[in-house]
Amino acid sequence: MGSVARRALPGALRGLAYRAFARAVGANLEETELPLGEYSSLGEFFARKLRAGARTVEPAADAIISPCDGVLAARGEAVDGALVQAKGRTYKLDELVANEELAKKLTGGAYATIYLSPKDYHRVHTPVDGTLVSYDYIPGMLWPVNRWATNRREGLLARNERVVIRMNAGALGDVCVVMVGAAGVGNIRLTQAPDSATFRSLRERRRIELDGLRVKKGDELGAFLLGSTVVMLFQPGKVTLSGEVSQPVRFGERIGAAL
Repeated sequence: MGSVARRALPGALRGLAYRAFARAVGANLEETELPLGEYSSLGEFFARKLRAGARTVEPAADAIISPCDGVLAARGEAVDGALVQAKGRTYKLDELVANEELAKKLTGGAYATIYLSPKDYHRVHTPVDGTLVSYDYIPGMLWPVNRWATNRREGLLARNERVVIRMNAGALGDVCVVMVGAAGVGNIRLTQAPDSATFRSLRERRRIELDGLRVKKGDELGAFLLGSTVVMLFQPGKVTLSGEVSQPVRFGERIGAAL
């Protein structure tokens, strides 16, 4: 699937192909940054940027914003280090981030899980101001992450391939944004990384130290090809998150507040 997504399409077919795909899944073509003919492949179209003005990042200093478009799949607190995957199914925080020290800091804190379907804008952004600390690559499977799969497969989000993006957000402490791969998403683009760092090199090295790179709320972190999931994690007593499960969310809108 990844090979097909990367294959260049003839220029004359691009507009037709992308419009047909958009009709099939419900993607909004009015938000694309470029004319359709300038996306050389389906993968490029999936990872498209938004046109200027398509989103407004909530400016309030205390606002936690949604890092991406999608549907709120779960929200709560990581009580005893457990996160809800679906009704009746949980998974462990330490397995998700594969770092016991980090998991201890985040245990009891607020989290939100956002599912991105094929119709959604597929870039991921930072929910708060802060300093990027590292990218950690965790190998795994590429199971689908739609509702059918999360209802049936135990510990799915902690079993799939993923990248843990760790930040220091000042008074909010450690914040993590976890980009979880899925079927057809064996290639996650990382935006805030050294020029020499690719997802392939991260797979080989397992970690990229970012050496205190400052980012502002809304700055881009990376992109998915096809649908996937983002898990956003905070330390206890730092933020409150809002929204109902199954509620659509859009990048830039308020999804919580600092305490």
